[in-house]
Amino acid sequence: MISTCELEMTHVMTNDRIPAHALPILYLGSAHVSLGLAFLFAALWPRAVAGFFYHSWIVGLVHLVTLGWISFSILGSIYLVAPLALRMEMSARRGDYVAFTLALLGLIGMVGHFWIQQYPGMAWSAATIACAIVYTTTRIISGVRRARIPPPVKLHIVLACVNFWLAATMGLLLAFDKFAHFLPGFVLTNVFAHAHLAALGWAAMMVVGVGYRMLPMTIPSKIPAGPSVYASAALLEMGVLGLFTSLLFGSGLSWIFGLVVAGGFAVFFGHIVWMVRHRVTRPVGASRVDFGLLHAASAAMSLLVATTIGLTMLIVPTATETLHWSAVYGVFGLVGFLAQMVVAMETRLLPMAAWFWGYAGSGYRSPPPPPYVMRDRTLQAIGFVGWTVGVPVLAVGMFVESPVLVSLASWSLYVAITSAAVDNAFVVRGGLPRSTPDLKVGAICRERSSERVQPS
Repeated sequence: MISTCELEMTHVMTNDRIPAHALPILYLGSAHVSLGLAFLFAALWPRAVAGFFYHSWIVGLVHLVTLGWISFSILGSIYLVAPLALRMEMSARRGDYVAFTLALLGLIGMVGHFWIQQYPGMAWSAATIACAIVYTTTRIISGVRRARIPPPVKLHIVLACVNFWLAATMGLLLAFDKFAHFLPGFVLTNVFAHAHLAALGWAAMMVVGVGYRMLPMTIPSKIPAGPSVYASAALLEMGVLGLFTSLLFGSGLSWIFGLVVAGGFAVFFGHIVWMVRHRVTRPVGASRVDFGLLHAASAAMSLLVATTIGLTMLIVPTATETLHWSAVYGVFGLVGFLAQMVVAMETRLLPMAAWFWGYAGSGYRSPPPPPYVMRDRTLQAIGFVGWTVGVPVLAVGMFVESPVLVSLASWSLYVAITSAAVDNAFVVRGGLPRSTPDLKVGAICRERSSERVQPS
């Protein structure tokens, strides 16, 4: 019996859509280094993290998580998920490598200038990384418009890219305002508005959109369809833009838009429940313990906690305790939900890509082992335990301003991301080309595929 993954890869090959190889590894490798550095810094200097969160070092660490880990992972994964799940062309062109270089230099300059508190350099570095990601998101929109996927999924991805442009614009205004001082309003209010537009509008919207294609491959299950899929995009977008505007201008309506955002997530989770109830046959030999699903479930729990805290903060009057809860909200929202959801999707996506790379490296003559046996179960278990322990302990440490708890949690998360990086390196190594086949899969590949693959 041919596995689901082999059938999916054969479809990719017979349609001349080849997932890029080097560029996704560069993005994903840089993402792991970014997150590892953020956790390592917090583990070694916890006193700089515990306490009031709005100072230059913390903001630099937050951007290592949001831009370095989440955004770089999204951009690297899109070159893989495009041909494998979105049925769209997303080849790595020369301009894409230039964009990666600019994004990496911009990230290094941005975090470095936050570290030394040189804000003009930070602002221009932020402009560099923003321009690079705007280029890539423009390419994503162009490709997804022609993709043969349901229109609601396209809508999520397009809106996510547009929201990044808006968030990047606001972020640049905040960056230049650090030394030019031209923005009206309260600084923290402006920062909160920007943070929600970036985290919810860009990262969360992209996770939901891609999740509609990746989760059925992960569970595995049937793919949800119909007008109800539009609802999550509409509710999330209306809620995010309304929340951004109300936070920016200090409107008392922010809690209403917070509920709208929560409604968008509720629709998405409703579709996940539908997927779980409409499972399809698992591949023969696949382990019953799926760490990708466990990470996704843990991320969902973090989202539930973050949503509850966020809505409460929008309703209750602002007080000193609110800032403590803001730190907890940020930990569960950014680290527990978004950062860990990236781990969940990467757990399934990278072995699928490595399967294809290994097959291409053999000249399309010898299929490699199935993707679900490529992972090291011990490293996966270490990583999952690290995330499971690290996220709640970090949240508690930030709330009570305990350097000891912050350090322990950060070491736990550092071990988790390091074990994931080692595991990914083994997976990628298994997919390294062993020869130089013609990557434009021609008639000979299609002929062999049609002879070898008969769906059962």
